[in-house]
Formats: sequence, structure tokens, C-alpha cells
Amino acid sequence: MKRLAAILLAVITVCGTSVFAQSGVTSNYDQHEAFAPLFYPSNGNEYRSASGAPGPAYWQNRADYKINVTLDTAAQKVAGTVIITYKNNSPESLPFLWLQLDQNIYREDSRAQATTKLTGGRWANRAFTQGDELKSVQVITDGKASNVKYIVSDTRMQVWLPKALAAKTGTVQLKIDYSFSVPEYGTDRMARLNTKNGWIYEIAQWYPRMCVFDDVLGWNTLPYLGAGEFYLEYGNIDYTITAPSNLIVVGSGELQNPTEVYTSAVAAKLAQAKTSDKTVTIVSADDLKGTSYHPNKSSLTWHFICKETRDVAWAASKAFIWDGARINLPSGKIALAQSVYPEESAGDSAWGRSTEFVKGCIELYSKEWYEFTYPSATNVAGRVGGMEYPGIVFCSYRSRQGGLWGVTNHEFGHNWFPMIVGSNERKYPWMDEGFNTFINGVDTKVFNNGEFDEKSDAQRMANYMFSKNADPILTIPDVTQANFLGIAAYVKPGMGLDILRDHILGHERFDSAFRTYISRWAFKHPTPYDFFRTMENVGGEDLSYFWRGWFMTNDKLDQGVTDIKYVDDDPAKGAIITIVNNEQMVLPVPMLIEQANGKKENITLPVEIWQRGGKWTFEYPSTSEITKVTIDPNHDYPDINPSNNELSGKPKKPIPAGTTAIDVINKYINAIGGADQINAVQDYSYAAKGSVQGQDINFLREYKIPGKMLLKIDLPSMNATVQKLVVNGDKVSLTGMGGNVAPVSDNDKALYMESAVPFPETNYSKTGYSLQLAPDFVTVDGKDAYMVTITSPAGETTNSYYDAQTGLKLKSVSKEDEGNSSTYTYSNYKEVSGIMVPYTQNLSQQFDITLNATDVKINSGLKDEDFQ
Repeated sequence: MKRLAAILLAVITVCGTSVFAQSGVTSNYDQHEAFAPLFYPSNGNEYRSASGAPGPAYWQNRADYKINVTLDTAAQKVAGTVIITYKNNSPESLPFLWLQLDQNIYREDSRAQATTKLTGGRWANRAFTQGDELKSVQVITDGKASNVKYIVSDTRMQVWLPKALAAKTGTVQLKIDYSFSVPEYGTDRMARLNTKNGWIYEIAQWYPRMCVFDDVLGWNTLPYLGAGEFYLEYGNIDYTITAPSNLIVVGSGELQNPTEVYTSAVAAKLAQAKTSDKTVTIVSADDLKGTSYHPNKSSLTWHFICKETRDVAWAASKAFIWDGARINLPSGKIALAQSVYPEESAGDSAWGRSTEFVKGCIELYSKEWYEFTYPSATNVAGRVGGMEYPGIVFCSYRSRQGGLWGVTNHEFGHNWFPMIVGSNERKYPWMDEGFNTFINGVDTKVFNNGEFDEKSDAQRMANYMFSKNADPILTIPDVTQANFLGIAAYVKPGMGLDILRDHILGHERFDSAFRTYISRWAFKHPTPYDFFRTMENVGGEDLSYFWRGWFMTNDKLDQGVTDIKYVDDDPAKGAIITIVNNEQMVLPVPMLIEQANGKKENITLPVEIWQRGGKWTFEYPSTSEITKVTIDPNHDYPDINPSNNELSGKPKKPIPAGTTAIDVINKYINAIGGADQINAVQDYSYAAKGSVQGQDINFLREYKIPGKMLLKIDLPSMNATVQKLVVNGDKVSLTGMGGNVAPVSDNDKALYMESAVPFPETNYSKTGYSLQLAPDFVTVDGKDAYMVTITSPAGETTNSYYDAQTGLKLKSVSKEDEGNSSTYTYSNYKEVSGIMVPYTQNLSQQFDITLNATDVKINSGLKDEDFQ
């Protein structure tokens, strides 16, 4: 089951006797390491202060760009010229400059291609171009351009200057003539998509850009390999795009020549949108059938300027439906929210709500953290699944409902991290992805009264988050393993900020510190230590234990409650509760204490209790017997062993004497129809629907006796199969999005083959299976249940829970060697061809997925070729 799910996170001396206890776990905790006094590798200096603020001598260089290009839709090519004005504010002279040539990632001889796995992935090339084709590289001196020596090394270019650029005051202009072919699949950063009304061009990384020269590393020249994003200097960018007149062009910044590119009808609708809190259609699907939406010329030149920015991007298409609305900013200023999308994406359940989402998230972020700094916020529907640029984002044209809110909210959150706060994405992805994930969650709780808010369960992510080969947060993205980047860069740092806000600093102190970090480092280049120091100094706490355990290492968390005693054996005189910290990570301890008199109280013990060691005993002023103590009742912590988070005050209820595990399994088999009925099953098909993070999914599981299984998960909104697993005897294949074949290890193969049976309990009496029955009943949804631990021949361990009264299976929890686990719950049993089948199944792993059966068939005549 687990493998199938994976396809889809003052000691007090007392007098008294122990009332309730649970067995301990060997501790791996060392308080000296957790609270080691030395954390920062260096003291503050004139550039970066010890308090986390930019120092009195802080500097950064500046890059202004003037770009003029033409989009050739026949050749699918962009060509033009960029003039870069580079200002050296550093205290040293610069004999050479480094630039980024990002289009070279699409060359067949690129480092990115050489380091891409055979199985592909999100950033893999599907076809190749010639990258940035340079016609000339020149320096402009006294208005005259002259050629200079340059060296291209993969996605970087070194330019040697005729004269070293003077420290603090030196300025140089570079002029580069270049072109590149627009890739159809641009490593999910840029792309083009052919729709029924024409191509959509999403253009990014489209001009040579300066590498950052800073006080930390000097020149930052890590190559662009795909996963690592960008680190860029700030400046003003003035750019023009010449394109066929029937293309609508949108881009970062503000359009400078609207009267030259808009008709009067479009201009009037746009003016209406800029004053409306409701979405106004500017160009409709019907407008696209005529020519009224564009001037009657062969081509148009669109002129944009984006100020104090690190980058610009743009999009163009004759297929764009266009709508917009006003963004109301806290200062009283207004900006424009707008969306462009093809007719295939229209509708109130899809991109028809995009502008509402853009307006909503920008207004909320501006109110909560820092005011939006660009004149417009544009959402572009195209091939790119989700990618951010200043004032413009690219999101999948297939996104709908909660999925569209999620990707829109996330990509526009990036306008704060890293567009406003300019961290080094190529080295520290968590400083933008993780911080953004955090503010996304804060935002989603509020937007439209929490329409798309889904409470996450950190406990369910714990075993995967801290699995054996998990990467720490502080890992370069190209080093982070592809299947773990979502945790290390997004989920774990976002969760860490939630914990810091909710359980360590509290909302008021956290929000003050986080806002200070943003305002201090707006349009500057912070390091991780600048963030750590700011949060500590403004928040007023030494958080080195938290940075060390959560960000720097892969330390695990295991808090537990082990004992409840009473003073003088009298609950009315107070309770003595013992808790433990078994692993190296330390956090405060939130607890819910429930008493027999109905009183419930939430308390939190500070993290400093763990400075004394891994065991802590404290007195609680109980007035009656304690019925239950629960650590982390809201599941905010990724505790790897939640089984010891709860200690019940109720006496355990032993199972009837003489009951065996096989008795429980046989009772289940009889409950669902009996052995004869089950043995008569030749094939079984279970189709269901569900949703995850706002995306609808279709789920299909089919079996044919003997040894054949098909598991398929589809995203109908994207008309795509997310995962497909086929088992046919000793043959196992696993494919993902785009038909990419995933490797299957020998161990996984054995587990998948074991899973190729519709009713696994029929195998439990066979050689190689080990069954162990718990001595006491376990409560599942208020029902007494037998718990049977099953270990399969391939080594998978599953705890299955069976209703003591009906015999039906209520729940199963499966674990792997890496510590990962998944939980299935089963309910709503219905009879199908004489067999009881759970029509509702809930999978809890990193997220909750409820599957509701839509079609269940037994002996329907599935064919062997269905399992190829």
C-alpha cells in the first residue's frame, strides 16, 4: 500500500505511583550540540551588520539595460540589441565582467544537457537550439562602439575590458547584438504553445544579463543547469518588442506608447479596468475573430520601461483573451491586475477568475508585508507550468479552480521573494521558494474567506521529510535530488516559518521581524545569515538552535509523553507529567491536556526545557483524573514518531483471550463476502474521483488474476496522466508526466508485484508473511479495532485495523525502510457482486486525498492487453 501511495509528509520530585506510562525509545539527543554557543561563522562588518541590517558601507553594483528586439513568428526567433550600462560601486577595480547567457542551456552541448538524467524531468531539454547566437560584443566609449575580447563558457560569458573599471565610480557600456530561437519547451521557464487561435510566446531569459559581483563571493558564476534559478543586479530596463500587429504583447513594467499599439476600443476598455474592482474584459474571444482589437498595420513596436527591477519578461499572442481590474494598494496608489489566456482556458471555473486571483493576492501581500512595487501584475496562460518574473508570471493554461489559485498565488508571491528581496536563488532556493510558500499559506487562509485553504498535516510529511537520503534545506538546488527539491526548497522552509511564527516568536514578534527583513533588504542582496540575524535581533530570541536543526542539518524531531503521575496519588492535588525529546531537533512543546471533569487546556513549554537533557518532568494543576495528554494536537510539527505523542488516561482494553491474528483476518474475509466469493474473483476494477490541492484527479486501479495490476492517476484539467504503474507477472513499468519512464529498483519491483492482488488478506497465510496481533484494542474513529502488524516477504510493514464488531477493515498504515509512511482509511462499504467494497478511501501522506468510487466492477472481463 505504501508503494502505491508513493505514486500519488525542573525535574520535580514527587510522592506517588505511576498511573499511566508508555515504553521509552532510545534517545539520540545531545543538548550540548543542540544549544552549542557558536553559530555565526563571522562577526558583523561594515558591509553587513551583526544585527542583520545592511552595514554603513554596504554596496552593490547596478545594471541598466536598453533592449530592442524583433519577434519573427515565421522563424520562431527573437533578434536584436542590448546596451548594458554597468556601474561599479564596489571597493575594487574590475578588469573583466561576467554575464549570463541563459539561452545556452538549450544547446545540445550544454552542461545542463550533460547533467540531465536519462529519465528526463521538469528542466530537461526536449529539443535543442543554438542558444544565444552572438553577432558582436562591444564596449561603447565616447559614443563609439569597439569590439572586445570575450570568452563564452556554457551559460556564462567573460568580457575583458580595454581598461579596468574603476572602484566605486566606474561605469561602462556594453553593446551586444544577438539572437536566439524560441524553444517550444523551455525548461519550464519559457516556452511557446500552439492553440487553436495561434501561438502563445512566453519569453524569458531573453537577453544577456550581468552576473552579480558582491561582497560575499565576488563574481557569482554558477552555471545555469535548470533547477537553480537566478541572481541578478537591480536597475532600470527600457525595452521594445517589434512583432506582427495582430499579436497582443504584455510585459514587465509600464507600456510607454499605448496610443501607438491600442485601438480606441481597447484603450477605453483598459481605462475602465483600471478603475474597476470587478474584472473587465478588454479583448474578448469574439474580438479575436476580427481586427478591431489591433491597429491596421503590418507590425507594431511595443515600448516598456520597468524601474528598479532585476529582470523583465514578456508574452505575445494573437490568441489572447485579455481582462483586467484595479489593484488597491495600502498607500492609496493603484496598479493593474490583468490576465491573458487562450479561448481553451476561458470560463468561470478556469482562467475567467485569474484576474480576481491576481488582484486578491497582490492586495493581501501588500497589506501584510510590503507594498507591491510594479505598475501592473500580469498572469499569462501558456505551456509553462508556473514561473515568476517582475510584474508578470507564466502559469499553465490548463490550471483550474483551486489549482489556478495556488499557482497564481505562488508565482505572484515571488514578486516579494526574490523580485523585491534579491536573494541568490542559484545557491539558496529556500530564501525565495520557502519564504514564498510561507506567505502563500498566510494569504490563502484569508483570500475569499479561505475558499481554497486546506489545513496541512505536518506529521504526515515527517517520515518523507526526514527520510534517509533527504537533503537539508541549506543545499544548492542542483545538488538537491530532484524528487526532494519540493521539500527542501518549498515545504520544509515554509513549514519552518509557520512554526517560528505560531510556536516560537508568536505572530506579533514574527511579523515585525519578517517585515523588517523585507524592508531592510528590499532591492538588495541578503545572505542566509542576514535573515537569521534580523529575525533574532528584531524578534528578541537566540534562534541558533532552530537555524541549526531546521535549516542547516537534517535533524529529526521526536517528542513524546511517557508518564502521568499524581501528587500523593490524588489527581485533585496535581499531576506530574513526563515528556521526552528522543531526536536531535528541539522545539517548544505544545500540549493539550484533557481531564475527566471535561476541562481541556492548551499549554506550551518553552524550548529551554531541553537544555537540561532529553527528559523533562513538570507539575500540572489538575483537579481530576487526566484522560489524555497530547503533544502537538494540531499536527503542526513533523514528528517522525507520532505514536508517542499521546498518552491516554483510560485503562487499556485487552482483546479476548485466545484471539489470533489469523482469526482477525478470517473474520475480515467473511465480513466482505467469504473465501469462496473472493476466490471466484478473476478481475477487479475500482475507479474513483478525488482532489488534491484544488486539482481534481481520476484514479483507476485494475487487477486480473494472476499477478496483473494497473494503477493510473489522471489530471482531467490537464488531460494528462500523472502516474501509470503496470504489473504483469514479473514485469513492472512506471511512467510519469509526459510518458517519462521512471526506473524501478529491485526492491520496489518486489513490492509492486506483491501488491498485484485485489484482496491482500488472501495472501497472509502464505509462507513469508509474518502477522502480529496487538494485545489491546485500538480506537479508530470511536470504534474498538484489532491491530494486526503484517510484514510481507519483500519487507513492507503494514499496520491494519479491523472493526472488532463487523470485521471490516477501517484503516491501514504502511511503512518503508526509509521511514516513509502512508495511511488509508476505508468507509462507506457497499456490496458489488457479492463482495463488500469501501466506496470511500482516504489517503493521508503528504496531503489528504479522499477518493470516492464512481465505478466498481468484478469479473467484467478485463483483457491481458489492458496490462501492457
